[in-house]
Amino acid sequence: MSRVKRISKELEDVKRDTLSKVTLEPVDEDSLQHLKGTFEGPPGTPYEGGLFEVDIKITDEYPFKPPIMKFDTKVYHPNISSQTGAICLDILKDAWTPILTIKSSLISLQSLLQDPVPTDPQDAQVAKVYLEDPKKFAETAANWTKIYAPNENYKLPAGSKAHDYKEFTQHAAAQGHHQDECAKYGIDKASVKIFEDMGFPQDKIIEAFRKLNLRRVREDDIQTQQNVLDDILH
Repeated sequence: MSRVKRISKELEDVKRDTLSKVTLEPVDEDSLQHLKGTFEGPPGTPYEGGLFEVDIKITDEYPFKPPIMKFDTKVYHPNISSQTGAICLDILKDAWTPILTIKSSLISLQSLLQDPVPTDPQDAQVAKVYLEDPKKFAETAANWTKIYAPNENYKLPAGSKAHDYKEFTQHAAAQGHHQDECAKYGIDKASVKIFEDMGFPQDKIIEAFRKLNLRRVREDDIQTQQNVLDDILH
């Protein structure tokens, strides 16, 4: 399938999908290389009630290379530049595969709003606030949403409370606690992340590091990694 045909098919798929509430339109009807996408802020977060626009540029290598995406809407978020809208998300870099689509990428951005990754920030200052003062972060993010991402069509779901993002702030507080645990024992965060990416909980990883008297593990040190895994699993 040619690049143009694939993009055309993706545009049609988005039009038919009314459940995701994702939109995708070409900027110029004569070109499919520059698109604009939108999605609604996820419920239960400071971004709820907002409509977020993303600028999408399609390279000649698509779908074998990811689209180039950035937020047109100003967003207060650890993984999005508050100045340029640049995005830090693995599927828009080295984790991209041709199986993914523009729509799935927009949905991934929606999920990123719901679950920030402060350990790999695009905006380090925002990530610091997220980890150290989740309540302040949520209030600022909600205010930015109200100012920069107004959505006239948004209706609060029945039974829901406006500005109810208690679970979001609790999750942020837990992430901040985990960061503190690494610092508390002088353990390298990047080393811990090696095992987190394997699906193991951080408390078990830190416990194993402490038992083995480790502070850091290199990515190419397979034997030490195996020792940590053995301790976690037994």
